[in-house]
Amino acid sequence: MKLHADTPTAHNTVTAYGPGFVDINQLRHVTNLIITPDAVEQWPIAGFEALEVTDFERLRDLRTEVVLLGTGSRQRFPSARLTRPLTDARIGLEVMSTQAACRTYNILMAESRRVAAALLMDLDAAQA
Repeated sequence: MKLHADTPTAHNTVTAYGPGFVDINQLRHVTNLIITPDAVEQWPIAGFEALEVTDFERLRDLRTEVVLLGTGSRQRFPSARLTRPLTDARIGLEVMSTQAACRTYNILMAESRRVAAALLMDLDAAQA
């Protein structure tokens, strides 16, 4: 699905997404990502089952108000033990499919919220 902002912005915006990819500012990404309005970073984890406490510590260190965790094509919830660094720092965590996280990220970013989206790709779809 292609997404278009009503007004141009200098911030990172999700411009399209689909099975196994997300376009940020019209640049295609097929690996797991962390997106903030000011940065796009690869997130070198193997997938949902490989999430560790250190991954959530990294998200905590972004110092955002809320983290959107996109868990691929279906919503899956990480354990409270893993997400504790965010809870302790009083950073909100919303868990949803990666496509929903892309849409929600754009809305919150357009509202000038301090948001990060941690997006897991369906890597099998990216290789197909």
